[in-house]
Amino acid sequence: MTVATVCGALLFGLVTSSPINTYVTQLKVGVTPVQGQITIEEPYKEKIEQWQKEREEAPQDAYLDPVWKAIPGYNGRVIDVNATIAQMKKTGKQDESAIVYKEQMPKVQVEQLGAHPIYRGNPKKEAVCFMINVAWGNEYLDKILATLDRHKVKTTFFLDGSWVKRNPELAKKIYDRGHEIGNHAYSHPDMSKLGEARIRQEISKTQEIISKTIGLKPSLFAPPSGSFNQRVVEIAHQDYQMKTILWTADTVDWKNPPVGAMVERIRKKLDKGVLILMHPTDSSSKGLDQMLTLAEKKGLKPTTVSEVISSRRLP
Repeated sequence: MTVATVCGALLFGLVTSSPINTYVTQLKVGVTPVQGQITIEEPYKEKIEQWQKEREEAPQDAYLDPVWKAIPGYNGRVIDVNATIAQMKKTGKQDESAIVYKEQMPKVQVEQLGAHPIYRGNPKKEAVCFMINVAWGNEYLDKILATLDRHKVKTTFFLDGSWVKRNPELAKKIYDRGHEIGNHAYSHPDMSKLGEARIRQEISKTQEIISKTIGLKPSLFAPPSGSFNQRVVEIAHQDYQMKTILWTADTVDWKNPPVGAMVERIRKKLDKGVLILMHPTDSSSKGLDQMLTLAEKKGLKPTTVSEVISSRRLP
């Protein structure tokens, strides 16, 4: 027997062996086995490949918009094949209730865009925030907190530092109810007209009094009256690692509008990723229940600013 004959026989035996046959067969149907992973088994392959085409979504990078400035990214989703097959086997169902997803983060997050104001969340995120700037209006806070509790909503309160100094127990009450706390400067100045030293003073004094009162330093800054310039945004970003937050929709509640008119104004602007500005006023304390209900009926989750501007998908 020649060497060539022996080699040929060995090669034939190797190729026709069971593991190699399995590998070749899988390659023919487009399934590559990976060590430690479940391959897409034939009973599930067609269904999962269909779902992958129909249900998977690519992540969206954060970007700069000419109007809305820094727009946060939005996580994509892919089907977790292993977990989905396991769920199908467990339940015996091959419908969409068996799908298990994994999130894919964007390559560019909003933090990577640099020092820019944020007016809204990503337009794909089914969440909104009724954010409340507090420098006065103590008499309306209990009603607002009760309404939020009734709807099981946690939101963001931006607190003026001098207000916190005068009302530490109210600040603690807001925080203890599970709400997010932001920085609203110390003395409600026009931040756009301040020098760098005074800008830092307004932010840092509020950080200190909030930290002393509730034990944490906010990561979000809302300039009073929405007045700011690029210097304010850069100091907040570089010196305090804070995001500067503005709003998409305004209740204009400080003018004490009729409740119905205010609610209708917000109804027209309720959409994915919207940040709604409020204050503790008579109009907002009476209209908040209706506005929260409108958001919920539109399939929008009222939540905190940090959640709205996060790239995370809602459960």
